[in-house]
Amino acid sequence: MTKLSPESKIAVIGLGYVGLPLAVQLAKHFDTIGIDVNAARVAALKGGHDSTGEVADGPLQASKLAYSESMSDAADADILIVTVPTPVDAANQPDLGPVRGATRALAGVLDDRKVRTIVYESTVYPGVTEEICGPLIEDVSGLKQGTHFFLGYSPERINPGDKVHTVDKIMKVVSGENAEIGNMLCEMYGQVTSGGTFLAASIKAAEAAKVIENAQRDINIAFMNEIAVIFQKMDLSVHDVLDAAGTKWNFLKFSPGLVGGHCIGVDPYYLSYKAQQLGHLPRVILAGRSINDGMGAFVADRVHDHLLKAGNVLVLGLTFKEGVPDLRNSKVVDVIDRLKWLGHNVTVHDPLADPAEAEEEYGLTLDSGALDGRKYDAVVMAVAHDEYVNLDDAKLNDLVKPGGLLADIKGAWRERDIQGDFRRWQL
Repeated sequence: MTKLSPESKIAVIGLGYVGLPLAVQLAKHFDTIGIDVNAARVAALKGGHDSTGEVADGPLQASKLAYSESMSDAADADILIVTVPTPVDAANQPDLGPVRGATRALAGVLDDRKVRTIVYESTVYPGVTEEICGPLIEDVSGLKQGTHFFLGYSPERINPGDKVHTVDKIMKVVSGENAEIGNMLCEMYGQVTSGGTFLAASIKAAEAAKVIENAQRDINIAFMNEIAVIFQKMDLSVHDVLDAAGTKWNFLKFSPGLVGGHCIGVDPYYLSYKAQQLGHLPRVILAGRSINDGMGAFVADRVHDHLLKAGNVLVLGLTFKEGVPDLRNSKVVDVIDRLKWLGHNVTVHDPLADPAEAEEEYGLTLDSGALDGRKYDAVVMAVAHDEYVNLDDAKLNDLVKPGGLLADIKGAWRERDIQGDFRRWQL
């Protein structure tokens, strides 16, 4: 059985928003190597820069973390931690391709010379670690679970762009296939975070805890989006209503908007998939997803209704949330697609997003000069990046044609008495 010591070697497989911050923290205490199949990503990290912005250049350059594109460099690791994405496919079914691929790759470098612990952090539905990953490792490696290797699960809780709830400060849920593995992983993660660890009753319990954390947020936001739609029909701003309701001590303060990203917009589908496998139709979960998935079209339709005819529309922001360059599962794309379908000419601007990634993922061209000297029939603030929140009245007047529309999806300008020859709309 894997024993933790200062000489333990750890491999983190997948160096994205989750894996890199974890690997950097682990490298402070253990011999740690980060593995990623993306050669450009590895080269950038070796050069001391993280394009996701999750780890600043200074700490990254000072880290003892080693990097590699080859899984063979993880062959001598005592603990292997898998932090690859878990997306959904076009039918909103779980896509376990990245998890299966990483599992096959790591299993291919294992041997019986040492006992290892394989830990998954990727968000999955309950049962994936033990019912899919464990047997897959056995099939590929020829080794036996419980003898040559052991399984653990510790759900990631990274919130992209959040500089407060970082991996070194949050409580870490940990689980193992037996008590010894669970306690060993608590000891390891306990050296990473000051927030402490919680040993879950089982691997399945830890998997389930993670998936319901995000499903709960999704459902709460869906309620806000539904009441926003209702209040629009009453010519009420949902933000004005929430300001009043929020004065009650037990009112839950969630905000309406576009719900995308790699967690909240995806994880409920993992839970609903498993529920339906078990013969249960998860009505609340799917209803919440349906409402949130429809908000992009709703916003576009309201903009169109205000304009009455097709025009030139500037969409500010493409990433899935403010302050981050992450484009995964951005629901701003739904707004753009609907506006185009309605006949509008759409220009997209985002100061943080990678233009090449926007083109590759969505076929969209980011216009870096969109704020310079052009006027639009409508300007839609879709993502509340600081650059947009801080635009002054004069600049906003320069962007909107006389009689045009200033649409503030996020409500970021609602407290400002912006003067200009344009109409204003918000949820």
